[in-house]
Amino acid sequence: MGNFTFEEMNLLCIYNTGSRTGLMEALTEMRGELSPEETELRELTDSALMKLQAMSDAEFAQLELYPDFDE
Repeated sequence: MGNFTFEEMNLLCIYNTGSRTGLMEALTEMRGELSPEETELRELTDSALMKLQAMSDAEFAQLELYPDFDE
């Protein structure tokens, strides 16, 4: 189910809209605002988007999207 990294999970928490498709739209919009120098964030966003596209809405609903700032 996704196998999101710690960084990807935090990104999902920040942009979570409550639905998988809404989150994908928010991440896509944010990605369009990145400067050319922000390659690391672009790659992180692309990876998270690919994993979101590959999962179902039911799988998305099982994710616990709460930021973990302790790690």
